[in-house]
Amino acid sequence: MNFRSRRTIAGVLAVVAMSCLICAAQDVPAKVTANWDKIIFTSQTTPTLQVVVNPPLQRGTPVHDNAFASLRDLGADYVRYVPWLPYPKLGVAELDPPKDGKTSWDFSAIDPMTIDFLEATKGHSVILNFSTIPQWMYKTDKPVPYPADPNKVTWDYEQGTELRDSSMKEVADYYARLISWYTQGGFTDEFGKRHESGYHYSIPYWEVLNEVDFEHHIDAETYTRLYDEVVTAMRKVQPDTKFVGLALAMETNPHYFEYFLDHKNHKPGVPLDFISYHFYAVPGADETPEVEQFTYFDQAEGFLKTVRYIEAIRKRLSPETKTTIDELGVISADDLAQGEPGHVAKPIENSYWNLAGAMYAYLFGEMTKIGIDVAGESQLVGFPTQFPSVSMVDWNNGKPNSRFWVLKLLHDNFRPGDKLVDIESPSASTPNNPYVYSVAFVTRDGKHRVLLVNKRNRTFDVTVTGANGGQENYVDQMTGFQPPASAKLSSDSFKLRGYSVAVVTLP
Repeated sequence: MNFRSRRTIAGVLAVVAMSCLICAAQDVPAKVTANWDKIIFTSQTTPTLQVVVNPPLQRGTPVHDNAFASLRDLGADYVRYVPWLPYPKLGVAELDPPKDGKTSWDFSAIDPMTIDFLEATKGHSVILNFSTIPQWMYKTDKPVPYPADPNKVTWDYEQGTELRDSSMKEVADYYARLISWYTQGGFTDEFGKRHESGYHYSIPYWEVLNEVDFEHHIDAETYTRLYDEVVTAMRKVQPDTKFVGLALAMETNPHYFEYFLDHKNHKPGVPLDFISYHFYAVPGADETPEVEQFTYFDQAEGFLKTVRYIEAIRKRLSPETKTTIDELGVISADDLAQGEPGHVAKPIENSYWNLAGAMYAYLFGEMTKIGIDVAGESQLVGFPTQFPSVSMVDWNNGKPNSRFWVLKLLHDNFRPGDKLVDIESPSASTPNNPYVYSVAFVTRDGKHRVLLVNKRNRTFDVTVTGANGGQENYVDQMTGFQPPASAKLSSDSFKLRGYSVAVVTLP
């Protein structure tokens, strides 16, 4: 054996030995010791979700009753409701332009689902976002058709980049009539005819459009003008409603935030109550489920850096404006291919729902530290052909999956006003497990609670100082699609299974 061979073998052995040491270090027990008297921050973060309009949520389906019952039982605030572009008849109330003294206003397909949503969330704040502008308001070479069947999907409804009414009054009046339909009992149309609804709901928040960087490719300047016109018109109808702006799909272009949050770019008196934007972790097409755990949490880390950057812009230009990150989730690589001819959705492993739930719980914890006001998980119902990987319920029967139960676990245990406290940092002599995330709270009613998230699909030993005699509530792969489980702790130490999200309440 020559020297080069011996050196190569020695190098390989050294790498293997180092890998073993790293694995051993990575799987050391996790220890959480909170300094309960050392408060570092007061939480202002509300965990919630969005409800996107799609056919399974219609009355009479196997999904409807269970999904809306779960939404009602959750009792969350800031729930976002979005009728959107793939189903024009479920999301656009005036599908054809006014002509010859007649209009096409029609809420018959829209109202049942919307009313069921408003009833299920009654007593709690909601954010409505009828995100799709009637297509005829945009200039196109020829009229854009839409399916006669409300349940038939189309991805081609939104076309054009220039409104036919450059004053934007046409769009603003459309949205003013929409909010009047649900809050004022009806509206008067373009030809002076009264349309009665009988609805007098309170709509505390309205989000102006959705993912404008994608839909119609609206730039920051145009969107800001459109936001001002829509908000001004809607406030005349419902003065108490507050508004959410931007709703960006890609939060990486700082110009949207720099321009929109600068009050000098708005009309006098136009409020900037909230901004919003979205994040989805997306794996590579060739990634196996075993690999995705690394991708999702790595992408989440990158997103959190962006959040901190956006917060710096907001605090500099409009510190009174709040932030709702109202679409948080994972989109599988398979979902991105759903529009291809002949595509057949692949089965989703049960562990995926726990992994996606764990990522959301981690983002909630970190957003609480950053000071984000609303963390909205996406979304109540997805199904094959409509992003099944984002669903929070079983699309066959509407019963909650692990992602929903993680949200309920967070909602039931943490509230704005809770105090975040210091957790002792590990040292070189006492390393800690890097894959067990923890954050400690003194709740508003004085309870000491620790949120734990296992970022990996394997079990770790965890010690929470002072937990003996307390209680663990958790969602993991053993609880599956069932509600969170509870266990009385007989020791400070216990097991945290793969992708588990747990809340430990000290005695």
